[in-house]
Amino acid sequence: MKRAKRRGKARGSGTLAADFTRGMVATGLLTAVQDRWVTGAEPPAPRTILRHGLQGGAALAAASLAADALRNRDYARLALAVAAGAAGVVMIEHLLNPPDEPPQELPQELPKNEDPHG
Repeated sequence: MKRAKRRGKARGSGTLAADFTRGMVATGLLTAVQDRWVTGAEPPAPRTILRHGLQGGAALAAASLAADALRNRDYARLALAVAAGAAGVVMIEHLLNPPDEPPQELPQELPKNEDPHG
């Protein structure tokens, strides 16, 4: 019971959802306005802003859990928080930034008088 009370006081008014929201908004805003005034810079795509925002939220929520676990010397929870945060960031990257399909090269035609083997 003491440990639960101590965790509640240590966290203050922050909750996991609040930490996620803070990280999402802060990172999304940074992505949206960064390099706006650089000559020739294009504004980021909305999907990029969303991806970075979600990743920032996941990272801040995981970092908050990890800091709380470290403060309480709960190393298993610390490792779990870091692993979950990394998995969340990677999952968001995979879902919202799928790899481009490799370009399909068209076979080049050789001139009729050239041997393909040199």
